[in-house]
Amino acid sequence: MALVAPPRRDLVSRQVPHGAAGTGAPRTRDRPAEEVHVNVPNANYERIVRDTLRAGGVRSRRIYFHHVPTNECWCRDHGPAFVLRRNRRGRVEAAVIDWGFNAWGGKYPPWDADDAVPTRVAAELGLPVVAPGIVMEGGAVDFNGAGTVMTTTSCLLNGNRNPTLAQADVERALCEFYGQRHVVWLGDGIAGDDTDGHVDDLARFVDQRTVVTAIEDDPADENYRVLRDNRRRLELARDQDGRPFSIVELPMPKAVSWQGQRLPATYVNFYFVNGALLVPTYRDRRNDRRALDTLRRAVPGREVVSLDCTEVIWGSGDPLPDAADAGVVGAPTPARGRRSAVTPASATAPLPWAFANRLSGVGRACSLRSGSLVVVRVQ
Repeated sequence: MALVAPPRRDLVSRQVPHGAAGTGAPRTRDRPAEEVHVNVPNANYERIVRDTLRAGGVRSRRIYFHHVPTNECWCRDHGPAFVLRRNRRGRVEAAVIDWGFNAWGGKYPPWDADDAVPTRVAAELGLPVVAPGIVMEGGAVDFNGAGTVMTTTSCLLNGNRNPTLAQADVERALCEFYGQRHVVWLGDGIAGDDTDGHVDDLARFVDQRTVVTAIEDDPADENYRVLRDNRRRLELARDQDGRPFSIVELPMPKAVSWQGQRLPATYVNFYFVNGALLVPTYRDRRNDRRALDTLRRAVPGREVVSLDCTEVIWGSGDPLPDAADAGVVGAPTPARGRRSAVTPASATAPLPWAFANRLSGVGRACSLRSGSLVVVRVQ
């Protein structure tokens, strides 16, 4: 299953109130403030998921299903990126940015169905589509909601994504199509991360000025140098207004492996829902507790809820954000049934849009990897 987040204005970060939340395999507590929109391949899968939810005692009144075929379930990566702007009458308009998707550098063919998800979602919502012609996954970027986007050189400058693009080209695309003013670059990803270093495994914004970053304490661990290097990069980084960030260190869990393979377990894959923060844990009592306590201090006013993601991480995916994502506040409910036109980026001037991310009030692209789409609708 795969999910998709709804549009909202100006680069929303994950902290703003959501209109809804989605997950490929819902296991979180039922929060009445949010709808959940689940994408499944067909009606039979919908019946199976409904039966599973019913057996788990989950109320289905606010759960909605959509039938969009996918190859994988990681919707944050292949799903649409929603952008918003106000027209001359002051009304919010939404559009979908259809980044190219090639299964994390061509690692897991086929990916044709995943690559088509953004345009299919846009057609269902009746939204216009702009195709930049650049490969980009949702998990490769994070936003502070005020004009700064954070990413990694190991992913977006990797030759298996956009081999003909230089760093300046990627920065220009991020700023133009996501409505950002500034790009912060981190370096390499953690061990076992088959995405080539998605930033959502490394560091995340929890507000416009604060970044939570993973740190490995053991010098003998293969993540030690990588994470220390990213920490130094954050110390040197500045936001869109030239100000330094406040940096909060989050411990790494003890190594999680499967059949001798190191898996990308990290607490940084937390997920904001209305009034709470869902945090992956890995049966590591000491570090699980340290991470939860740190995040409680970092996000006062939110309930911090731990979810055992040991089995989920065996799929090599980001346990929470990739398997569940949500939309932002203030986004209009798009009219349905209209046809979506796909416009090549070369045919348009730089878009006066702002990315819908979860920190500022505009959302970010939500993605998942396996067969369902979740569209979040603001009430």
